[in-house]
Amino acid sequence: MQIWLESNYEAHDFVDKDYWKQNYDLVKAELPKAKIYVSENDTEILGFIGLQDTYIAGLFVRKNMRGHGIGSKLLNRVKKYHSSLALSVYKKNKRAVAFYQRQGFEVIEKKIDKNVNEEEYVMEWKNENR
Repeated sequence: MQIWLESNYEAHDFVDKDYWKQNYDLVKAELPKAKIYVSENDTEILGFIGLQDTYIAGLFVRKNMRGHGIGSKLLNRVKKYHSSLALSVYKKNKRAVAFYQRQGFEVIEKKIDKNVNEEEYVMEWKNENR
């Protein structure tokens, strides 16, 4: 949960921190309902990806481990098991948008997240070889 909270603070500096604090307990309760893939070393969790069916509920990597391929490895792992994946990402989170585009995701819808009044993209990846 600490990785989730810190990652949201850093990636979404345009969203009030209280929003993440207020949703902490909800996310903590929902997390066990998702299928979680974890990247770890001998001493700590480096990152994780959570899936609800084919929806990526979140991909989070510890700050000091970003840029080391952990997010790509986690994403590639779940791609092995699905012919399509979807996710939502805030438009202002340019680093994440670019990351997902490099991973083959395309914007299929634009909408407003009414909880924070921010534009977000619904993105989708399809394995054309399946």
